[in-house]
Amino acid sequence: MPATRRGRIRTFAAWAVATALVGGVGAAGCEAEPERAPGVAARPSPSPRPTPAWDPSPASLAAVGDSITRGFDACGILVDCPDVSWATGSDARVNSLARRLLGPAALPSRSWNLARSGARVAELPDQMARAAARKPGLVTVMVGANDACRDSTDLMTPVADFRASFEEAVRELRRVSPKSQVYVASVPDLKRLWSTGRGSVLGKQVWKLGVCASMLGDADDLGPAAEERREEVHRRVVAYNAVLRDVCAKDRLCRHDGGAVFAYRFTGAQLSPWDWFHPSGDGQERLAEIAYRNVTAAVPPA
Repeated sequence: MPATRRGRIRTFAAWAVATALVGGVGAAGCEAEPERAPGVAARPSPSPRPTPAWDPSPASLAAVGDSITRGFDACGILVDCPDVSWATGSDARVNSLARRLLGPAALPSRSWNLARSGARVAELPDQMARAAARKPGLVTVMVGANDACRDSTDLMTPVADFRASFEEAVRELRRVSPKSQVYVASVPDLKRLWSTGRGSVLGKQVWKLGVCASMLGDADDLGPAAEERREEVHRRVVAYNAVLRDVCAKDRLCRHDGGAVFAYRFTGAQLSPWDWFHPSGDGQERLAEIAYRNVTAAVPPA
């Protein structure tokens, strides 16, 4: 073979090897860490933000909400009875959530019942602002029954408005007291309360005075219109509970009861003997048990 041809072959071979080497380096560079100047340490990857640990033993407790948290009709006719409140009451028989968590001696100085009988969710931001000012370890929320219990179904709080008010209440708490934990109880099943309470002649007479007319009005009417009215209220309560669960799930320090209060089957003994609608002392005790179980659980309810 002529020398010139052999030279061209050697040159071509060298070019091919060099090209392959460069290509290999380039491919490896896609996987390799970028070159750093001498003495410059690698930048650490950002760590995910840790989820705060839930404290099952908060040092103080504030309660917001409506008449259920005020113990309305639990130990007297048409009066609040906060001593038997499921959230903050001092009555040993009820053994409220605050009493179980803080102990009886601490109740006067480290628990606050800021709920109001008749309150609807639109009032919750103001209640939450007062709770936040105390920087409580835990805030309990039970609200929504009065938003469904209106003179007619047309007056029930729209779901979008319910959501907006509850979101505002959570923002109000976080603005002032970002470390406070929140326990949210679901709205009771008002239709089941109607079904249970309508067995009382006295209860039905009291209901005629306007107690939750949207659900309890014409208690013995089982016609299609009355049944649809009650079902509409039921659907609205279910929608409120979905909002409470959804908004709570977006807050890192909020725990929803997983629908436990809504699912609880109150008996006649657990309803007020004066209105057959609000929880009696026995019913308040059941609410305290549900709350304590959820607040102290190692993992939140599903």
